[in-house]
Amino acid sequence: QVQLVESGGGLVQAGGSLRLSCAASGRTFSSYAMGWFRQAPGKEREFVAAISWSGGSTYYADSVKGRFTISRDNAKNTVYLQMNSLKPEDTAVYYCAASYRYGEIRREEYDYWGQGTQVTVSS
Repeated sequence: QVQLVESGGGLVQAGGSLRLSCAASGRTFSSYAMGWFRQAPGKEREFVAAISWSGGSTYYADSVKGRFTISRDNAKNTVYLQMNSLKPEDTAVYYCAASYRYGEIRREEYDYWGQGTQVTVSS
């Protein structure tokens, strides 16, 4: 089992940047592919980005491609989401999640979840 704790959310103006972190504890972090999801009020939780076990492969939702970058540091048991050129429609609670399989975009394929961190982008 792995425990995940997100941090780094906050309030930012449109066009600004934030960097989210997700610290993992428990079983070997590098055994898991990692993903970021987000959920806006009244909407379903949606896939944002995924990264493979070693960090060599990444995959993004079209809505964030070119603006967001997912990365990981297995020595620090941490996955990151760098968010640039933020838009008001990026406002949501952001969750990190762990899966044994890389590239999954369905939340049902992720086995462990963090508690989420709020990102609010003002116009």
